[in-house]
Amino acid sequence: MKDYFNYSDKICVVTGASSGMGKATVETLVDLGAKVYALDLNPCSVTGIEKFIKCNLAKKEEIDEAMKELPEHIDSFFGVAGLSGAKTDYRTTFNCNFTANKYICENYLVKRMGQGSSILFVSSTAGLNWKKYKKEQDKVVHASTWEEINQLINKLVKKSPSTFAYVYSKRCISQYSAELACKLGKQGIRVNNVMPGSTNTGMKNEFEKMAGGAEALLKEAGLASRLARSEEMAYPMVFLNSSMASFVSGIDFCVDYADYALKELKLKKDVEDISATNPFILMIAKKMMAKRK
Repeated sequence: MKDYFNYSDKICVVTGASSGMGKATVETLVDLGAKVYALDLNPCSVTGIEKFIKCNLAKKEEIDEAMKELPEHIDSFFGVAGLSGAKTDYRTTFNCNFTANKYICENYLVKRMGQGSSILFVSSTAGLNWKKYKKEQDKVVHASTWEEINQLINKLVKKSPSTFAYVYSKRCISQYSAELACKLGKQGIRVNNVMPGSTNTGMKNEFEKMAGGAEALLKEAGLASRLARSEEMAYPMVFLNSSMASFVSGIDFCVDYADYALKELKLKKDVEDISATNPFILMIAKKMMAKRK
């Protein structure tokens, strides 16, 4: 039988590998014969991985140490790790969701990847409005260093609820994904972005609080009348980084059971179509989050 996905013996790196979408991605890759290196704060229990590497992706120094334990050549990178901001501060949330991915790509992946390699970021439907609010993201997305990014978001740290770091970081990674696809395309390296809808993972309770309850979160799951399972997000990720998608690069792959279509057709209000940096909006959001707590 032909190996259409072509993962056999390929070096794959997965962040956020120990739970939810990340774990489901690791399990799928192992089944397809990939050599998987799993990065997370918590141990990865999936049988058959090459190596588990403990790493706090919100800290540059830990990323540097983790990269020393990875092979010199990497075929596929899956940036799955993410924080909601419900239990973490603004800077930690933003650095895990965006800064870490940018840092890994520009300081390591560009040197360890070549023709036929692929990069996949997990954004969110919260990042769908990145084109509309591009001016809010440009300076951060184009910043040269980890330190510069943190300087740019410093003014938001005190003014914004940490859950807004989730929205802002997902817009930034969505924009960065598109720009990186254009930058690396001539080297034969593909870059894509998956935008999951509401999913039943370990962070479900956090997202329920952010949304305003279980019913509100369910409304962001499109027409499915249920939350997605982790593997229903992992499968599209594995597809996009595989040889089955060899001519696919630079896309926002929305996995939300028509939720985005409803919003585009004005059949549903897009509650996330708001500024992530406007002081007035942030003040209102902070008061609303305080009430929910």
